[in-house]
Amino acid sequence: MPLDVIALVLFGALLHATWNALVKAGSEKSLDAAMIALGAAVVAMPFLPFLPLPQPEAWPYILVSALFQFAYFQLVAASYRAGDIGLVYPLMRGVAPLIVASTSSLIIGEQLTTGAMAGVLTISVGVLTLAFESRKGGKHAIVFALLNACVIACYTFVDGIGARVSGNAISYTLWMALLPPVLLFTWAFARRGVKPVARHVYKNWWRGLIGGAGSIGAYGLALWAMTKAPVASVAALRETSILFAVVISVVFLKERVSVWRIAAACVIALGALLLKLA
Repeated sequence: MPLDVIALVLFGALLHATWNALVKAGSEKSLDAAMIALGAAVVAMPFLPFLPLPQPEAWPYILVSALFQFAYFQLVAASYRAGDIGLVYPLMRGVAPLIVASTSSLIIGEQLTTGAMAGVLTISVGVLTLAFESRKGGKHAIVFALLNACVIACYTFVDGIGARVSGNAISYTLWMALLPPVLLFTWAFARRGVKPVARHVYKNWWRGLIGGAGSIGAYGLALWAMTKAPVASVAALRETSILFAVVISVVFLKERVSVWRIAAACVIALGALLLKLA
């Protein structure tokens, strides 16, 4: 994996950790997740006239991805309502690349080298290590997190292939961002009513705009990287976002640094090195 690809994927991981922290800190996690999806669409729209349309064969992937993204944002909110971020985030982000790595040869015929597989597994072990430090959360949080890991693996494959056949990964990402907020807010309006939802959006619009920019930026960088490197390797390297989440929790939330976090940071760094050397 080239150094510039690694650097951009790591920057995307920082953006991903930031918008997840915004959802976790919010008072209405389902609506905050929907707002971040809406913010991503708002950020995407001004750029669409300047980019080519995705190739026709990419549109089915965009539609299927929207359904997975709807499920993803719903499960993110449910997971953060049910448990501690120290348990939920590592499980969501750590199990997904294991699923991708173990099934990529069957689904997309992509064979990893021994070194790349070692990097994938090492990063996954590192992020899962952080789950041991959590003393909060329970059965429901674990179930939601594992379900979302499966969803993440599914849209990783869908979008990895879709970006490749689209002819332009950035264009694919921006068009893909438009439909999920429609689904999310239709669901929110049906369940909670228009006025409560509109009131929350009016008071917290900045959260959605900042988080949305981070969300689409993070995923756009990842999809671009998937056109330059194996999907499973990129998916695993993205999970270094947990390191940035740890830094955010310590610097901004004043949380303690545990032995588990230090151990996980070292393991994840080793996994990133293995990917670079593969």
